[in-house]
Amino acid sequence: MDLQDAHDWFIDVLNEVSVQFQKVPGSAIFLRYVKSSYRNDPIRSAVELFLFLFAVRYLLAPKYSTSKKSYVKLTDEEIDELVDEWTPEPLVAPQTAFEEAENDKRPVIVGPTGPKSKLSNGRMVTNVASYNFYNLAGNEALKEKAIQTLRTYGVGPCGPPGFYGTQDVHMKIEADIATHLGTSSCIVYAQAFSTISSVIPAFSKRGDIIVADKAINYAIRKGMQISRSSVRWYEHNDMEDLQDVLASVVKEQAGKPLTRRFIITEGLFENIGDMVNLVKVIELKHRYKFRLILDETWSFGVLGRTGAGITEHQGVNVREVDMLVGSLAGPLCAGGGFCAGSKEIVEHQRLSANAYTFSAALPAMLATTASEVLAMMESNGEMIGQVRENIKTMWTQLDPRSEWVHCTSAMENPIMILVLKPEIVASRKLSIVDQEQLLQEMVDEALANAVMMTRLKSMPRGIHVTAKEVGWELQPALKVCITTGLTRKEIERTGTVIRHAITKIMKARR
Repeated sequence: MDLQDAHDWFIDVLNEVSVQFQKVPGSAIFLRYVKSSYRNDPIRSAVELFLFLFAVRYLLAPKYSTSKKSYVKLTDEEIDELVDEWTPEPLVAPQTAFEEAENDKRPVIVGPTGPKSKLSNGRMVTNVASYNFYNLAGNEALKEKAIQTLRTYGVGPCGPPGFYGTQDVHMKIEADIATHLGTSSCIVYAQAFSTISSVIPAFSKRGDIIVADKAINYAIRKGMQISRSSVRWYEHNDMEDLQDVLASVVKEQAGKPLTRRFIITEGLFENIGDMVNLVKVIELKHRYKFRLILDETWSFGVLGRTGAGITEHQGVNVREVDMLVGSLAGPLCAGGGFCAGSKEIVEHQRLSANAYTFSAALPAMLATTASEVLAMMESNGEMIGQVRENIKTMWTQLDPRSEWVHCTSAMENPIMILVLKPEIVASRKLSIVDQEQLLQEMVDEALANAVMMTRLKSMPRGIHVTAKEVGWELQPALKVCITTGLTRKEIERTGTVIRHAITKIMKARR
Protein backbone atom coordinates (compact mmCIF):
# COMPACT_ATOMS: atom_id res chain seq x y z
CA MET A 1 0.00 0.00 0.00
CA ASP A 2 1.52 3.27 -1.15
CA LEU A 3 1.06 6.64 0.57
CA GLN A 4 -1.93 7.64 -1.57
CA ASP A 5 -3.78 4.43 -0.76
CA ALA A 6 -3.15 4.94 2.96
CA HIS A 7 -4.48 8.44 2.76
CA ASP A 8 -7.65 7.32 0.97
CA TRP A 9 -8.19 4.55 3.53
CA PHE A 10 -7.82 6.97 6.44
CA ILE A 11 -10.35 9.38 4.84
CA ASP A 12 -12.84 6.55 4.38
CA VAL A 13 -12.47 5.55 8.04
CA LEU A 14 -13.03 9.13 9.24
CA ASN A 15 -16.14 9.44 7.06
CA GLU A 16 -17.52 6.15 8.38
CA VAL A 17 -16.86 7.23 12.00
CA SER A 18 -18.56 10.56 11.31
CA VAL A 19 -21.62 8.82 9.81
CA GLN A 20 -21.89 6.43 12.74
CA PHE A 21 -21.38 9.24 15.32
CA GLN A 22 -24.17 11.31 13.72
CA LYS A 23 -26.54 8.40 14.28
CA VAL A 24 -25.99 8.68 18.03
CA PRO A 25 -28.81 10.69 19.74
CA GLY A 26 -27.63 14.18 20.72
CA SER A 27 -24.52 14.09 18.58
CA ALA A 28 -25.63 17.13 16.56
CA ILE A 29 -26.01 19.20 19.74
CA PHE A 30 -22.56 18.10 20.96
CA LEU A 31 -20.94 19.04 17.65
CA ARG A 32 -22.56 22.49 17.65
CA TYR A 33 -21.29 23.05 21.25
CA VAL A 34 -17.76 22.06 20.34
CA LYS A 35 -17.66 24.23 17.24
CA SER A 36 -19.03 27.30 19.03
CA SER A 37 -16.98 26.88 22.21
CA TYR A 38 -13.56 25.94 20.87
CA ARG A 39 -13.44 27.77 17.54
CA ASN A 40 -10.82 30.24 18.81
CA ASP A 41 -9.35 28.23 21.71
CA PRO A 42 -7.54 25.06 20.60
CA ILE A 43 -5.49 24.93 23.84
CA ARG A 44 -8.63 24.53 25.89
CA SER A 45 -9.73 21.68 23.66
CA ALA A 46 -6.41 19.91 24.12
CA VAL A 47 -6.54 20.28 27.93
CA GLU A 48 -10.06 18.94 28.20
CA LEU A 49 -9.23 16.06 25.89
CA PHE A 50 -6.28 15.19 28.17
CA LEU A 51 -8.50 15.31 31.27
CA PHE A 52 -11.08 13.11 29.56
CA LEU A 53 -8.48 10.51 28.62
CA PHE A 54 -7.03 10.64 32.17
CA ALA A 55 -10.47 10.00 33.66
CA VAL A 56 -11.01 7.06 31.35
CA ARG A 57 -7.58 5.66 32.24
CA TYR A 58 -8.27 6.08 35.97
CA LEU A 59 -11.62 4.29 35.76
CA LEU A 60 -10.18 1.42 33.76
CA ALA A 61 -7.05 1.03 35.93
CA PRO A 62 -6.79 -2.25 37.89
CA LYS A 63 -7.79 -2.09 41.55
CA TYR A 64 -5.31 -2.82 44.31
CA SER A 65 -5.74 -3.70 47.96
CA THR A 66 -4.92 -1.04 50.55
CA SER A 67 -4.52 -3.71 53.20
CA LYS A 68 -1.63 -5.39 51.41
CA LYS A 69 1.41 -5.36 53.69
CA SER A 70 4.50 -4.01 51.97
CA TYR A 71 6.84 -3.88 54.96
CA VAL A 72 9.36 -6.47 56.01
CA LYS A 73 8.02 -8.92 58.55
CA LEU A 74 10.34 -9.34 61.53
CA THR A 75 10.68 -12.43 63.63
CA ASP A 76 10.00 -12.37 67.36
CA GLU A 77 13.72 -12.64 68.06
CA GLU A 78 14.47 -9.62 65.85
CA ILE A 79 11.75 -7.57 67.56
CA ASP A 80 13.09 -8.45 71.01
CA GLU A 81 16.59 -7.51 69.93
CA LEU A 82 15.47 -4.10 68.64
CA VAL A 83 13.52 -3.43 71.85
CA ASP A 84 16.54 -4.31 73.98
CA GLU A 85 18.77 -1.97 71.97
CA TRP A 86 16.35 1.01 72.14
CA THR A 87 17.09 3.60 74.82
CA PRO A 88 14.36 6.21 75.40
CA GLU A 89 15.27 9.85 75.93
CA PRO A 90 14.86 10.69 79.65
CA LEU A 91 11.99 13.00 80.56
CA VAL A 92 14.25 14.92 82.93
CA ALA A 93 17.98 15.23 83.30
CA PRO A 94 19.48 12.83 85.87
CA GLN A 95 20.20 14.30 89.28
CA THR A 96 23.74 15.36 90.00
CA ALA A 97 25.55 14.36 93.19
CA PHE A 98 25.06 17.92 94.44
CA GLU A 99 21.29 17.76 93.85
CA GLU A 100 21.01 14.39 95.58
CA ALA A 101 22.87 15.72 98.62
CA GLU A 102 20.67 18.81 98.68
CA ASN A 103 17.48 16.72 98.60
CA ASP A 104 18.69 14.58 101.48
CA LYS A 105 19.17 17.68 103.66
CA ARG A 106 16.03 19.52 102.58
CA PRO A 107 14.14 20.85 105.63
CA VAL A 108 10.49 19.80 106.02
CA ILE A 109 7.96 22.12 107.69
CA VAL A 110 5.43 20.54 110.04
CA GLY A 111 2.17 22.44 110.39
CA PRO A 112 1.26 25.85 108.96
CA THR A 113 3.80 28.10 107.25
CA GLY A 114 4.56 31.33 109.05
CA PRO A 115 7.39 33.67 110.03
CA LYS A 116 8.22 31.11 112.73
CA SER A 117 7.97 27.55 111.43
CA LYS A 118 8.45 24.16 113.03
CA LEU A 119 10.57 21.59 111.21
CA SER A 120 10.16 17.83 111.19
CA ASN A 121 13.16 17.52 113.53
CA GLY A 122 11.31 19.58 116.15
CA ARG A 123 13.31 22.80 115.77
CA MET A 124 11.69 26.22 115.44
CA VAL A 125 13.24 28.43 112.77
CA THR A 126 12.77 31.93 111.40
CA ASN A 127 11.29 31.42 107.94
CA VAL A 128 12.55 33.84 105.27
CA ALA A 129 12.07 31.32 102.45
CA SER A 130 8.33 31.75 101.76
CA TYR A 131 6.30 34.40 99.92
CA ASN A 132 4.19 35.16 103.00
CA PHE A 133 5.09 38.86 102.74
CA TYR A 134 2.11 40.22 104.68
CA ASN A 135 1.86 37.30 107.14
CA LEU A 136 -1.59 36.47 105.78
CA ALA A 137 -1.08 32.70 105.83
CA GLY A 138 -2.14 32.69 109.48
CA ASN A 139 -4.78 35.44 109.27
CA GLU A 140 -7.82 34.23 111.22
CA ALA A 141 -10.33 36.34 109.27
CA LEU A 142 -9.12 34.85 105.96
CA LYS A 143 -9.21 31.36 107.43
CA GLU A 144 -12.81 31.79 108.57
CA LYS A 145 -13.85 33.18 105.18
CA ALA A 146 -12.18 30.25 103.43
CA ILE A 147 -13.96 27.75 105.71
CA GLN A 148 -17.34 29.35 105.04
CA THR A 149 -16.69 29.26 101.29
CA LEU A 150 -15.59 25.63 101.51
CA ARG A 151 -18.81 24.63 103.24
CA THR A 152 -20.90 26.53 100.70
CA TYR A 153 -19.15 25.66 97.40
CA GLY A 154 -17.12 22.56 98.18
CA VAL A 155 -13.44 22.06 97.44
CA GLY A 156 -13.48 22.74 93.71
CA PRO A 157 -15.88 23.13 90.76
CA CYS A 158 -14.47 19.99 89.06
CA GLY A 159 -15.09 21.44 85.61
CA PRO A 160 -13.61 23.94 83.14
CA PRO A 161 -14.82 27.55 83.33
CA GLY A 162 -16.42 27.40 79.89
CA PHE A 163 -18.59 24.42 80.81
CA TYR A 164 -19.96 24.32 84.37
CA GLY A 165 -16.91 25.44 86.39
CA THR A 166 -17.64 29.18 86.56
CA GLN A 167 -19.21 30.28 89.85
CA ASP A 168 -20.28 33.68 91.13
CA VAL A 169 -17.08 34.03 93.19
CA HIS A 170 -15.03 33.68 89.98
CA MET A 171 -16.94 36.50 88.34
CA LYS A 172 -16.48 38.59 91.49
CA ILE A 173 -12.69 38.16 91.67
CA GLU A 174 -12.40 39.00 87.96
CA ALA A 175 -14.38 42.21 88.55
CA ASP A 176 -12.36 42.99 91.70
CA ILE A 177 -9.03 42.65 89.88
CA ALA A 178 -10.19 44.76 86.94
CA THR A 179 -11.40 47.47 89.32
CA HIS A 180 -8.22 47.32 91.39
CA LEU A 181 -6.02 47.68 88.31
CA GLY A 182 -8.27 50.04 86.37
CA THR A 183 -8.66 47.81 83.31
CA SER A 184 -11.81 47.10 81.31
CA SER A 185 -11.90 43.38 81.98
CA CYS A 186 -10.07 40.43 83.53
CA ILE A 187 -9.92 36.65 83.24
CA VAL A 188 -8.83 34.28 86.04
CA TYR A 189 -6.89 31.05 85.54
CA ALA A 190 -6.59 28.11 87.94
CA GLN A 191 -2.77 28.15 88.06
CA ALA A 192 -0.32 31.03 88.03
CA PHE A 193 2.41 29.25 86.04
CA SER A 194 0.08 28.24 83.21
CA THR A 195 -1.40 31.73 82.88
CA ILE A 196 1.42 33.46 81.01
CA SER A 197 2.33 30.23 79.18
CA SER A 198 -1.23 30.13 77.80
CA VAL A 199 -1.74 33.84 77.17
CA ILE A 200 1.26 34.10 74.83
CA PRO A 201 0.27 31.28 72.38
CA ALA A 202 -3.35 32.47 72.46
CA PHE A 203 -2.26 35.61 70.59
CA SER A 204 1.15 34.94 69.06
CA LYS A 205 1.38 32.21 66.42
CA ARG A 206 3.88 30.81 63.96
CA GLY A 207 5.27 33.64 61.84
CA ASP A 208 4.61 36.32 64.47
CA ILE A 209 7.51 38.10 66.16
CA ILE A 210 8.31 38.29 69.89
CA VAL A 211 10.98 40.59 71.30
CA ALA A 212 11.82 39.49 74.85
CA ASP A 213 14.19 40.36 77.68
CA LYS A 214 16.93 37.74 78.07
CA ALA A 215 16.24 37.35 81.80
CA ILE A 216 12.54 36.45 81.60
CA ASN A 217 11.31 33.59 83.76
CA TYR A 218 10.74 29.97 82.80
CA ALA A 219 6.94 30.23 82.43
CA ILE A 220 7.31 32.97 79.79
CA ARG A 221 9.90 30.91 77.93
CA LYS A 222 7.53 27.94 77.79
CA GLY A 223 4.74 30.14 76.46
CA MET A 224 7.01 31.47 73.72
CA GLN A 225 8.11 27.95 72.86
CA ILE A 226 4.51 26.75 72.58
CA SER A 227 3.60 29.70 70.34
CA ARG A 228 6.30 28.75 67.77
CA SER A 229 6.79 32.43 67.06
CA SER A 230 10.05 34.00 65.91
CA VAL A 231 11.90 35.26 69.00
CA ARG A 232 14.39 38.13 69.18
CA TRP A 233 16.28 38.77 72.44
CA TYR A 234 17.52 42.03 73.90
CA GLU A 235 19.98 42.48 76.75
CA HIS A 236 18.44 42.49 80.19
CA ASN A 237 16.77 45.83 80.98
CA ASP A 238 18.87 47.56 78.30
CA MET A 239 16.48 50.03 76.67
CA GLU A 240 19.01 51.06 74.02
CA ASP A 241 19.43 47.45 72.93
CA LEU A 242 15.64 47.01 72.96
CA GLN A 243 15.31 50.02 70.66
CA ASP A 244 17.94 48.61 68.30
CA VAL A 245 16.19 45.23 68.14
CA LEU A 246 12.78 46.81 67.52
CA ALA A 247 14.22 49.02 64.78
CA SER A 248 15.91 46.05 63.09
CA VAL A 249 12.67 44.04 63.19
CA VAL A 250 10.71 46.89 61.61
CA LYS A 251 13.38 47.30 58.91
CA GLU A 252 13.46 43.56 58.13
CA GLN A 253 9.66 43.36 57.90
CA ALA A 254 9.29 46.37 55.62
CA GLY A 255 7.42 45.32 52.48
CA LYS A 256 6.56 41.88 53.87
CA PRO A 257 3.08 40.70 54.86
CA LEU A 258 1.95 42.23 58.16
CA THR A 259 2.62 40.11 61.26
CA ARG A 260 1.73 40.48 64.92
CA ARG A 261 4.60 41.84 66.99
CA PHE A 262 4.98 41.66 70.76
CA ILE A 263 7.31 42.91 73.47
CA ILE A 264 7.40 40.61 76.51
CA THR A 265 8.96 41.58 79.81
CA GLU A 266 8.42 41.38 83.58
CA GLY A 267 7.56 44.03 86.16
CA LEU A 268 9.88 42.63 88.82
CA PHE A 269 12.21 40.03 87.34
CA GLU A 270 11.98 36.64 89.03
CA ASN A 271 15.61 35.70 88.38
CA ILE A 272 17.26 39.03 89.21
CA GLY A 273 14.76 40.98 91.30
CA ASP A 274 15.22 44.33 89.57
CA MET A 275 12.51 46.46 87.99
CA VAL A 276 11.67 47.17 84.36
CA ASN A 277 11.70 50.73 83.01
CA LEU A 278 8.07 50.53 81.99
CA VAL A 279 7.82 54.18 80.92
CA LYS A 280 10.55 53.68 78.31
CA VAL A 281 9.11 50.35 77.15
CA ILE A 282 5.73 52.00 76.57
CA GLU A 283 7.39 54.77 74.58
CA LEU A 284 9.23 52.29 72.34
CA LYS A 285 6.10 50.17 71.99
CA HIS A 286 4.19 53.10 70.50
CA ARG A 287 7.10 54.29 68.36
CA TYR A 288 7.60 50.93 66.63
CA LYS A 289 3.97 49.72 66.81
CA PHE A 290 4.37 46.63 68.99
CA ARG A 291 1.97 45.14 71.52
CA LEU A 292 3.12 44.70 75.12
CA ILE A 293 2.66 41.61 77.30
CA LEU A 294 3.70 42.45 80.87
CA ASP A 295 4.19 39.71 83.45
CA GLU A 296 3.47 41.11 86.91
CA THR A 297 3.64 37.79 88.74
CA TRP A 298 6.10 39.22 91.28
CA SER A 299 5.09 42.90 91.24
CA PHE A 300 1.30 42.66 91.61
CA GLY A 301 0.43 42.99 95.29
CA VAL A 302 3.89 44.39 96.04
CA LEU A 303 4.49 47.61 94.09
CA GLY A 304 2.34 50.72 94.16
CA ARG A 305 0.42 52.50 96.90
CA THR A 306 -2.34 49.87 96.91
CA GLY A 307 -0.33 46.96 95.49
CA ALA A 308 -1.69 47.43 91.95
CA GLY A 309 1.74 46.70 90.52
CA ILE A 310 4.38 48.46 88.50
CA THR A 311 1.90 50.55 86.49
CA GLU A 312 0.77 52.21 89.72
CA HIS A 313 4.33 52.42 91.04
CA GLN A 314 5.73 54.17 87.95
CA GLY A 315 2.61 56.21 87.18
CA VAL A 316 1.81 54.49 83.88
CA ASN A 317 -1.75 54.29 82.56
CA VAL A 318 -2.60 50.61 82.80
CA ARG A 319 -4.50 50.79 79.50
CA GLU A 320 -1.15 51.35 77.76
CA VAL A 321 -0.36 47.70 78.53
CA ASP A 322 -2.10 45.36 76.11
CA MET A 323 -1.98 42.26 78.33
CA LEU A 324 -1.16 42.45 82.03
CA VAL A 325 -0.56 39.04 83.58
CA GLY A 326 -0.30 38.42 87.32
CA SER A 327 -0.53 35.87 90.10
CA LEU A 328 -3.03 35.45 92.93
CA ALA A 329 -0.53 33.35 94.89
CA GLY A 330 2.37 34.81 96.86
CA PRO A 331 1.37 38.19 98.31
CA LEU A 332 -2.36 37.43 98.08
CA CYS A 333 -1.94 34.01 99.77
CA ALA A 334 -4.49 32.47 97.38
CA GLY A 335 -3.83 30.69 94.10
CA GLY A 336 -4.29 30.97 90.37
CA GLY A 337 -3.41 33.72 87.95
CA PHE A 338 -5.09 36.39 85.86
CA CYS A 339 -4.79 38.38 82.66
CA ALA A 340 -6.23 41.90 82.56
CA GLY A 341 -6.80 44.11 79.55
CA SER A 342 -9.50 45.19 77.15
CA LYS A 343 -12.74 43.25 76.84
CA GLU A 344 -11.69 41.92 73.42
CA ILE A 345 -8.38 40.64 74.81
CA VAL A 346 -10.11 38.86 77.67
CA GLU A 347 -12.99 37.33 75.71
CA HIS A 348 -10.60 35.95 73.10
CA GLN A 349 -8.85 33.93 75.82
CA ARG A 350 -12.06 32.28 76.99
CA LEU A 351 -12.04 30.25 73.77
CA SER A 352 -8.37 30.26 72.78
CA ALA A 353 -6.28 29.92 75.96
CA ASN A 354 -5.51 26.28 76.65
CA ALA A 355 -5.11 26.57 80.42
CA TYR A 356 -8.50 28.28 80.69
CA THR A 357 -10.39 26.08 78.25
CA PHE A 358 -9.08 22.68 79.31
CA SER A 359 -8.41 23.09 83.06
CA ALA A 360 -10.78 22.93 86.01
CA ALA A 361 -11.73 26.34 87.37
CA LEU A 362 -10.07 27.93 90.40
CA PRO A 363 -11.36 26.57 93.76
CA ALA A 364 -13.95 28.94 95.18
CA MET A 365 -12.16 29.42 98.51
CA LEU A 366 -9.04 30.70 96.70
CA ALA A 367 -11.14 33.16 94.71
CA THR A 368 -12.80 34.55 97.85
CA THR A 369 -9.42 34.75 99.64
CA ALA A 370 -7.97 36.80 96.78
CA SER A 371 -10.97 39.15 96.84
CA GLU A 372 -10.60 39.64 100.61
CA VAL A 373 -6.88 40.42 100.37
CA LEU A 374 -7.45 42.94 97.58
CA ALA A 375 -10.01 44.70 99.77
CA MET A 376 -7.50 44.72 102.64
CA MET A 377 -4.82 46.28 100.44
CA GLU A 378 -7.13 49.03 99.25
CA SER A 379 -8.33 49.89 102.75
CA ASN A 380 -5.11 49.31 104.72
CA GLY A 381 -2.10 51.06 103.23
CA GLU A 382 -0.01 50.20 106.29
CA MET A 383 0.36 46.60 105.05
CA ILE A 384 2.60 47.61 102.16
CA GLY A 385 4.32 50.32 104.17
CA GLN A 386 5.31 47.91 106.90
CA VAL A 387 6.85 45.35 104.56
CA ARG A 388 8.89 48.10 102.89
CA GLU A 389 10.23 49.19 106.27
CA ASN A 390 11.32 45.60 106.93
CA ILE A 391 12.96 45.47 103.49
CA LYS A 392 15.05 48.54 104.34
CA THR A 393 16.04 47.00 107.68
CA MET A 394 17.21 43.78 106.01
CA TRP A 395 19.08 45.74 103.32
CA THR A 396 21.10 47.58 105.97
CA GLN A 397 22.20 44.24 107.41
CA LEU A 398 23.21 42.58 104.14
CA ASP A 399 24.04 44.58 101.05
CA PRO A 400 26.27 47.39 102.31
CA ARG A 401 27.76 45.42 105.20
CA SER A 402 28.78 42.22 103.43
CA GLU A 403 32.06 42.12 101.55
CA TRP A 404 31.03 38.94 99.73
CA VAL A 405 27.56 39.45 98.25
CA HIS A 406 25.40 42.24 96.86
CA CYS A 407 21.66 42.46 96.22
CA THR A 408 20.40 42.73 92.64
CA SER A 409 16.78 43.31 93.66
CA ALA A 410 14.96 46.64 93.57
CA MET A 411 14.62 48.34 96.95
CA GLU A 412 10.84 47.83 96.86
CA ASN A 413 11.11 44.09 96.20
CA PRO A 414 10.47 41.90 99.28
CA ILE A 415 12.46 39.10 97.61
CA MET A 416 16.15 39.90 98.02
CA ILE A 417 18.38 38.18 95.43
CA LEU A 418 21.94 38.00 96.80
CA VAL A 419 24.71 37.11 94.35
CA LEU A 420 28.43 36.80 94.90
CA LYS A 421 30.26 39.96 93.91
CA PRO A 422 31.87 39.77 90.46
CA GLU A 423 35.35 40.45 91.82
CA ILE A 424 35.00 37.52 94.24
CA VAL A 425 33.90 35.19 91.44
CA ALA A 426 36.73 36.37 89.20
CA SER A 427 39.50 36.26 91.82
CA ARG A 428 38.57 32.75 92.96
CA LYS A 429 37.70 31.54 89.47
CA LEU A 430 34.36 30.16 90.63
CA SER A 431 32.29 28.21 88.13
CA ILE A 432 28.49 28.05 88.23
CA VAL A 433 28.68 24.72 90.09
CA ASP A 434 31.21 26.14 92.56
CA GLN A 435 28.94 29.08 93.31
CA GLU A 436 25.92 26.83 93.83
CA GLN A 437 27.84 24.66 96.28
CA LEU A 438 29.05 27.69 98.24
CA LEU A 439 25.56 29.17 98.40
CA GLN A 440 24.07 25.87 99.56
CA GLU A 441 26.64 25.71 102.35
CA MET A 442 25.55 29.21 103.38
CA VAL A 443 21.93 28.04 103.45
CA ASP A 444 22.89 25.05 105.62
CA GLU A 445 24.93 27.24 107.97
CA ALA A 446 22.07 29.70 108.42
CA LEU A 447 19.67 26.83 109.10
CA ALA A 448 22.03 25.54 111.79
CA ASN A 449 21.52 28.94 113.44
CA ALA A 450 17.70 28.74 113.19
CA VAL A 451 17.25 30.86 110.04
CA MET A 452 15.70 29.15 107.01
CA MET A 453 16.44 30.79 103.66
CA THR A 454 16.91 29.25 100.24
CA ARG A 455 18.78 29.54 96.97
CA LEU A 456 17.46 31.03 93.74
CA LYS A 457 16.25 28.10 91.70
CA SER A 458 14.88 27.89 88.20
CA MET A 459 13.84 25.11 85.90
CA PRO A 460 16.75 23.66 83.89
CA ARG A 461 17.25 24.75 80.31
CA GLY A 462 16.51 21.24 79.09
CA ILE A 463 18.55 18.25 78.01
CA HIS A 464 21.32 19.15 75.54
CA VAL A 465 20.25 22.84 75.51
CA THR A 466 23.07 25.37 75.70
CA ALA A 467 23.14 28.80 77.33
CA LYS A 468 23.46 30.38 73.88
CA GLU A 469 20.18 28.81 72.79
CA VAL A 470 18.43 30.02 75.95
CA GLY A 471 19.85 33.51 75.52
CA TRP A 472 20.86 34.06 79.12
CA GLU A 473 22.72 32.30 81.93
CA LEU A 474 21.07 32.19 85.36
CA GLN A 475 23.49 33.44 88.02
CA PRO A 476 23.41 31.44 91.27
CA ALA A 477 22.07 33.46 94.19
CA LEU A 478 20.57 33.35 97.66
CA LYS A 479 16.91 34.23 98.08
CA VAL A 480 15.69 35.99 101.22
CA CYS A 481 11.96 36.79 101.51
CA ILE A 482 10.88 39.60 103.83
CA THR A 483 7.69 39.41 105.89
CA THR A 484 5.72 41.70 108.18
CA GLY A 485 5.39 38.81 110.61
CA LEU A 486 8.80 39.66 112.06
CA THR A 487 9.61 42.66 114.23
CA ARG A 488 12.41 45.06 113.43
CA LYS A 489 14.71 43.39 115.97
CA GLU A 490 13.93 39.95 114.55
CA ILE A 491 14.71 41.21 111.04
CA GLU A 492 18.02 42.65 112.27
CA ARG A 493 18.92 39.39 114.02
CA THR A 494 17.98 37.36 110.93
CA GLY A 495 20.09 39.60 108.70
CA THR A 496 23.03 39.28 111.06
CA VAL A 497 22.79 35.48 111.07
CA ILE A 498 22.71 35.39 107.27
CA ARG A 499 25.64 37.77 106.96
CA HIS A 500 27.74 35.79 109.43
CA ALA A 501 26.87 32.52 107.66
CA ILE A 502 28.06 33.98 104.35
CA THR A 503 31.29 35.25 105.91
CA LYS A 504 32.03 31.96 107.68
CA ILE A 505 31.63 29.86 104.53
CA MET A 506 33.63 32.22 102.32
CA LYS A 507 36.51 32.45 104.76
CA ALA A 508 36.56 28.69 105.20
CA ARG A 509 36.88 28.20 101.43
CA ARG A 510 39.80 30.53 100.76
